[in-house]
Amino acid sequence: MNIQSHQIGDSNIAEIISDKVLVQSTDDGLQLLGDMYYSGFDAIILHSKNITPEFFDLKTGMAGEILQKFSNYRMRLFIVGDFSQVTSKSLADFFRESNNGKLVNFIGSVEDVFEKIK
Repeated sequence: MNIQSHQIGDSNIAEIISDKVLVQSTDDGLQLLGDMYYSGFDAIILHSKNITPEFFDLKTGMAGEILQKFSNYRMRLFIVGDFSQVTSKSLADFFRESNNGKLVNFIGSVEDVFEKIK
């Protein structure tokens, strides 16, 4: 895992770069949050390929539990991926509702993250 730091205005953003699935459990998500929080980052960019598919199955509760912790710590999370092919209405609604807020966003590209932060 590599961390690429981006400075956009007053925001210090950690982009997590890896070829592996890094978030395989709730504990992995919380560990990532803690590590980046205590490293002084304001936001995290995490690519969807680095998250277990179970995260995107809302019945598991993993997404809700992890994202609630990000909200509690006021740490912005941008999950980058191609979400245009989502067929589940509940998952599409979850993405839309999250994107209406400021803390957790499901977004198409890193460049889109930078535009949203500006």
